[in-house]
Amino acid sequence: MHVLTAIKALPVLAAAYVSAAASLPPIPADLTTPVQQRIAIKGLNETKLTPLLHHEAISIGWNTYKQLEQPCVKYGLSRDALTLQSCSDQSTTYASSRTWSNVVVLGGLRPATTYYYQIVSTNSTVEHFMSPRVPGDTTPFSMDVVIDLGVYGADGFTLKGDHAKRDDIPLIDPALNHTTIDRLARTVNDYEFVIHPGDFAYADDWFLSPKNLLHGEAAFQAILEQFYAQLAPIAARKPYMASPGNHEAACEEIPFTAGLCPEGQKNFTDFMHRFSSTMPTAFASNSTNCTAASQAKKAQALANPPFWYSFDYGMAHVVMFNTETDFPDAPDQPGGSAHLDGGPFGANGQQLAFLEADLASVDRTVTPWVVVAGHRPWYTTGGGGCKPCQAAFEPLFYKYGVDLGIFGHVHNSQRFQPAYNGKADAAGMSDPKAPMYIVAGGAGNIEGLSSVGSNVSFNAFAYAEDFSFAKITFTDRTHLQVDFIRSSTGDVLDTSVLYKSHADRFVRQ
Repeated sequence: MHVLTAIKALPVLAAAYVSAAASLPPIPADLTTPVQQRIAIKGLNETKLTPLLHHEAISIGWNTYKQLEQPCVKYGLSRDALTLQSCSDQSTTYASSRTWSNVVVLGGLRPATTYYYQIVSTNSTVEHFMSPRVPGDTTPFSMDVVIDLGVYGADGFTLKGDHAKRDDIPLIDPALNHTTIDRLARTVNDYEFVIHPGDFAYADDWFLSPKNLLHGEAAFQAILEQFYAQLAPIAARKPYMASPGNHEAACEEIPFTAGLCPEGQKNFTDFMHRFSSTMPTAFASNSTNCTAASQAKKAQALANPPFWYSFDYGMAHVVMFNTETDFPDAPDQPGGSAHLDGGPFGANGQQLAFLEADLASVDRTVTPWVVVAGHRPWYTTGGGGCKPCQAAFEPLFYKYGVDLGIFGHVHNSQRFQPAYNGKADAAGMSDPKAPMYIVAGGAGNIEGLSSVGSNVSFNAFAYAEDFSFAKITFTDRTHLQVDFIRSSTGDVLDTSVLYKSHADRFVRQ
């Protein structure tokens, strides 16, 4: 049967079956039990619309199998003294979801301090996090970069045999044998937060598991529930900063089939419910320059989390942006090349206006390092870079002196010499004007790894032999280190140091 014909027939066939084969996790007896926990750096208490000290707020997100009238979190400076409590009215769901997404913001936190918290439920445990560093704090720190990360187990990838293929699941708890998540757990004290610009779970690949063929709607939800449960041991302790990829768009990624998805599985719905209230907008300026402060205020108004937003952390200004919709010829928007019919999520030109204002607001005397993170790269080995993305974003990134661009989408690890408009910067890694670019898409998912393929002249590293991720270390105001880590062993596959003098307070090139 032709693949499109078969897929169109699935809803009819599924109706003839009473029992579902989808691997839905069991529902706990206590429906208030928190699952799929996640925290994030937060800049504004959006529930009460009350500004907080932007560097002193963390959002706590979690799911439950019933709606909560008032989600609450207790917290404090000691595990045995959770004397503070914050609540909200945010408990939302969507058609086809079995769970509700809950969010509470904890404000007024001391910077760089360990806090303990417990989600209020009759069945919850105490967890902890370190509150964010204030902008301008020159203490060295690292962040991990994980992209294109899928569910592990019967509905996703396994580790037995060839990594490029799915195989029989090993007879152990799948959550314990996911090499990238396991490595993040083993090294949890070595990084302060994680950024994940796109492609979570790979629920839209549910049809790759034969047992799901007649149960697509349930299988899609099952994969999401499994994945975020597997991720929770990391995301509940370390701020986990998300932006979209193509696999968040709809229940099927096969061209022209997104229309077959039920309403709750179209147009980035789960991604929005899960992350829109946990991600920040854009931070208020820490600059004494009035123009910078004005631009930052403009960026706050234009931000649209979880699709595009920014945050400050110590020496770094990090911008998360959307390569899927909301710019000219975006691949996932209606009429786009991916045929996923997503968005738009802002007014015409809003994302690009946000980036212009946000990048213009950066005061390098406060946050010398500027990092941008999106999903689809324009520089990649093997060809197939996103040309509309390059046309929309690269000129802005060069103009405002972005130091590092982080991408995924291609399922391997790559590092490039600083480049602009397809040409390497003659300064190399020593005070270039052009951004340095990396691809960190090899974390592991059901689709396997992508071969390196044909190379480009200014590529400095490419690896596709095993699952891997990146670690970015902000050493000081002028030195940034990028390491690629082999997930299974912790070996450093490649290391590089970028030197930037950051001589100009505001960069305009």
